[in-house]
Amino acid sequence: MASTVHTFLTNLPLALATTVGWVLIAFTVGRLVKRHATIDVFWGSGFVVVFGESLIHAHCVGHHLSSLQWASFAMVALWGLRLAGYLALRQRGSAEDPRYVWIMKGARGKNETLYALYKIYLFQAILMWFISFPLQYIAATKTALNSGLVVAGIAISLIGLGFEATGDAQLRRFLASPANKGTTLNSGLWAYTRHPNYFGDSVVWWGIYLVAIATGGGVFTIASPLLMTWLLTSLSGKPMLEKKLTKTRAGYEEYVATVSGFIPRPPKRRA
Repeated sequence: MASTVHTFLTNLPLALATTVGWVLIAFTVGRLVKRHATIDVFWGSGFVVVFGESLIHAHCVGHHLSSLQWASFAMVALWGLRLAGYLALRQRGSAEDPRYVWIMKGARGKNETLYALYKIYLFQAILMWFISFPLQYIAATKTALNSGLVVAGIAISLIGLGFEATGDAQLRRFLASPANKGTTLNSGLWAYTRHPNYFGDSVVWWGIYLVAIATGGGVFTIASPLLMTWLLTSLSGKPMLEKKLTKTRAGYEEYVATVSGFIPRPPKRRA
């Protein structure tokens, strides 16, 4: 346990440097395409990068990496790269995301480049570093993992990934039809939760946390899935998106009144 904690602690500054370096790449790309929403593409893939860095660090200090650690990495890579690819395709040819337009309104009278750098990019680097604590701890562990918990955690994450990917696919098909322009998607998974992608994302991270518990000492990283869930439901995810959709989608207010905001459940009946 002492060796695991030491490896985890010595990796923290390296992981932070990794996330900062990754978002600086995102910042450069964002400047080239003139769209700060590019950082969203680098978000999911950034966890793959920092997990990979943490595994390399553990190997370099003499830890033998188990098949369960590599299986966990494969699951995170599947989640992060799918999300990055989906968002990259969705953003192609699109205008700036309203969330970042709203954030950049605070730059009036200031240097917009520096404002965006610390308000959007470096802020997300810190979030990525902190939320990745379970991944860093999984990589750092030198003791045998509880295989049952690892399998359960990976299974839960894959269920969340499937839920998220299915919701994204249903939304993509809906938006691709000109007949649906300005209307509200209320079928498929979207009939049970207004945000199947956010719910699935949250489930992925609770599965990752279960894998961290399998190390025997990762229970303290619970702040990671809690923070991710809070971000999705109370800060940058659900609230800002719903504020926009209420103005741009017909029938959205009724949709909000009848369909769960996060955890899937059968829709309510309107009188």
